[in-house]
Amino acid sequence: MEATALTDPERLWSAKEVLMRPSHVPAVAGVYGWHFKQAPHPNLSAGRLLYVGIAPRYMSNRTSTQNLRKRVRYHYRGNAAGSTLRLTLGCLLGLELRRVGSGKRMTFGKVGEADLSKWIADNARVCWIEQDEPWTLESQFISQLDLPLNLDQNRHNGFHGHLKELRAQARSRARELPLGS
Repeated sequence: MEATALTDPERLWSAKEVLMRPSHVPAVAGVYGWHFKQAPHPNLSAGRLLYVGIAPRYMSNRTSTQNLRKRVRYHYRGNAAGSTLRLTLGCLLGLELRRVGSGKRMTFGKVGEADLSKWIADNARVCWIEQDEPWTLESQFISQLDLPLNLDQNRHNGFHGHLKELRAQARSRARELPLGS
């Protein structure tokens, strides 16, 4: 079963390995899974799969240019505006979400994003499986596996309500604050 390749992978990849050039991550479609040496919240267990993502996303109105390499690398070094995983982790770790630019985008600011990137590099490891149509597996994995950091399609998870509320509170606070940098 494909899920085993994510729940009990032969190998987990570090930030250093993912970000090096040439990258070990293939530039193809697939599903990726995130494991954490240290859990980002006391109610979560470390050392296991906590989140799955896909690249590209299925969109009926356009073709996504995303692939495993782009998405996984972005999660390690991007920002919360472009990564729901980074948004979730930053909120769980208590970082302050801020409106940036025109005020529509929200990130943890330069310092917060740098701190988050370091935490992810120190604690997160990733694995992946290649899959031409990864969206066909995403729903299956979310319904069958305990993935507390996934929100979409995951209302049945016991952590869902807490995580959804935490992220909503962070966004609400960010709207009350002046624009950040």
